[in-house]
Amino acid sequence: MGLSVHAYRDADGFDALVEVWNDVLHRSFADTLFLTLQFQRTWWRVLGEGELLLLALCEEESGRVVGIAPLFATENAQGERVLSIVGCEEVADYLDLIVAEGWEEQVYGALVEYLAGSDGPAWDLLDLCNVHQDSPTLQMLPALAEARGWAVSTGLDDVCPIVRLPETWEEYLERLDGKQRREIRRKLRHVSPDVNWYIVGSEHDLETEVEDLLALMAASTPDKAEFLTPRMREFFCQLARATYEAGWLQLMVLRVGEQKAAAYFNFVYDNRVWVYNSGLDWQSFPRLSAGVILTAYAIRHAIEQGREAFDFMQGDERYKYQFGGQDVEVRRLSIRHTQKPGSKDPRSL
Repeated sequence: MGLSVHAYRDADGFDALVEVWNDVLHRSFADTLFLTLQFQRTWWRVLGEGELLLLALCEEESGRVVGIAPLFATENAQGERVLSIVGCEEVADYLDLIVAEGWEEQVYGALVEYLAGSDGPAWDLLDLCNVHQDSPTLQMLPALAEARGWAVSTGLDDVCPIVRLPETWEEYLERLDGKQRREIRRKLRHVSPDVNWYIVGSEHDLETEVEDLLALMAASTPDKAEFLTPRMREFFCQLARATYEAGWLQLMVLRVGEQKAAAYFNFVYDNRVWVYNSGLDWQSFPRLSAGVILTAYAIRHAIEQGREAFDFMQGDERYKYQFGGQDVEVRRLSIRHTQKPGSKDPRSL
């Protein structure tokens, strides 16, 4: 069955696809929060640069959307025109092409055909970052590209330590290294009565809570303070609002009395917890181990809620493995638009 490609070249494309975007995503391997309409639209609105190119791949007869390639074009330092996935790369831990299950062969084939044809955009490099190691994109797209004579390369972008959650907290603790298990139990046992935690809900002011979290992030390390430019702060604020309204945001706060000591900016999506960022006022509470305590509370709460996994996402920080994280790779697929000997790019004619 043939597919047609509809190209949207401005942000109105998000509105045009609002009724179908997340439905296609939920039917795909790539179903993560970073590919939802809410995240993609927020990222483009605040952080997007270059030219937007949203591609909807549809059944020709019914018009049903079975794939979405959310791309944007920029020029790199070498003057090459690069196509990347919206969100690439530092604030979106998992990215991919969105392909409804069972439509992979048709969608990838139609996408390559479009990129090779005269109706497609001018491009030199298709650079897909942060793709899950098991994605069908990595399994199928390289061969189709190589058949066109395009040069293909893959490499490791980062690792995402993930904790697969059991049914009970005690079962989880038994999976840990003995020293770490004893350490968690000891720290939780000695938590003082004035230490408390909560998840931001309708009884709280979201804007205030997000601003307080950003302050904790900036207090954590000099790198985080530098990362939080005015533009990035605006992104976090808008993302918090969009995901809160969708029911996916989990802002978890640890307090000593009324003073905030640590916080997590998490998402709850597809029955797992995604740890997006964190803040820690270690200078005010140097002996509390606030980060360890809040992480333990967060994992225990996830188990009590019946979540399947606790995903620490990108970065190989030691504490993630101490809490039982097991690596999943996110990889980069790069396809260079080279031509077979004797062939011509139809867009150059």
